[in-house]
Amino acid sequence: MTEFAGNLDFPSWPQYGDAERTGLIRALEQGQWWRMDGREVDTFEAEFADYHGSAHALAVTNGTHALELALEVMGVRGGDEVIVPAFTFISSSQAAQRLGAVAVPVDVDLDTYNIDPARAAQAITERTKAIMPVHMAGLVADMDALGKLSADSGVPLVQDAAHAHGARWRGTRIGEFGTIAALSFQNGKLMTAGEGGAVLFPDAESYELGFLRHSCGRPREDRTYRHRTSGSNFRLNEFSASVLRAQLARLDGQIDTREERWPVLSRLLADIPGVVPQQVDDRADRNPHYMAMFRVPGLTEERRNALVDDLIARGLPAFAAFRAVYRTDAFWEHSSPDETAEEIALRCPNSELINSEGIWLHHRTLLGTERQMHDIAAVVAEAVAHL
Repeated sequence: MTEFAGNLDFPSWPQYGDAERTGLIRALEQGQWWRMDGREVDTFEAEFADYHGSAHALAVTNGTHALELALEVMGVRGGDEVIVPAFTFISSSQAAQRLGAVAVPVDVDLDTYNIDPARAAQAITERTKAIMPVHMAGLVADMDALGKLSADSGVPLVQDAAHAHGARWRGTRIGEFGTIAALSFQNGKLMTAGEGGAVLFPDAESYELGFLRHSCGRPREDRTYRHRTSGSNFRLNEFSASVLRAQLARLDGQIDTREERWPVLSRLLADIPGVVPQQVDDRADRNPHYMAMFRVPGLTEERRNALVDDLIARGLPAFAAFRAVYRTDAFWEHSSPDETAEEIALRCPNSELINSEGIWLHHRTLLGTERQMHDIAAVVAEAVAHL
């Protein structure tokens, strides 16, 4: 292992420059700051849809609302079931629960941290309305197996692609699978306006319904308040859209850099006794690497948290892995499954391990130099050795 050279001055995040400044001024000076009258949101939606190979994109207030709107357009209602990974950010389950549906957690693969298609198949019932794969840390879930499961069962997929801007699976972009996909532009995401989200729609009918529901059920040209559906105000503003247009333009170059850095860092982390990095699936041939993730097997949650604190003290932007959704109070506030948390844990052993052993580093670390990948690994090695 290379000794630490003392350089943890990683690029800052968010990144911005003259393109964002120009966009904000352009939005300001157009004199219309609402999406219904301005041009920035419409233009961003067209650019974002084209980038991801989707027929339509709808910009919304945040990624959680994007998931909620996606499920609503798919017809998810109270009492329906939505299959979600047990290991994911809580929005995946809460989006279903806020609609009165039952989020059904299933286990993930211990190598990729993505939903296990076989476990998802076992969870399907007559009440299942959707299966929600999450492309964890930007690594696309097994869309071959999941696509077959959807076709065989008749249960549609909805992609939680909050981490997966620009990702591909065997050359297929996330907007080309024929499913609805939801993305996030929260401050830490791969492109950001502080907050924001988007829904990719594969057809005009679902897009039009999404548009209605994201605008209080009101058609574009309505002047007499004829709200055609229920809905809410999930509209994105013109200023955020102008920033996102600039962010989208720089995304490919950032992904290229992270794709170069992760193989180096992953190899170095794997050389550290007791450290297991998130594994790749070669079919996911473009991974934007939202997080640099790894496990330290054998740790309790308390010792993992102490390790994260140590890494932070040593200068790494480190975080504990997401809690398994059923290990949060929030999950149970709006849930009525037939199982207890401990019963769910028994059928989700991999999620239990990641819950207590998982650590991730901010993706800005992967925008650093190749030398800094060695410095990261050296710091991790020192911290693990002191456990």
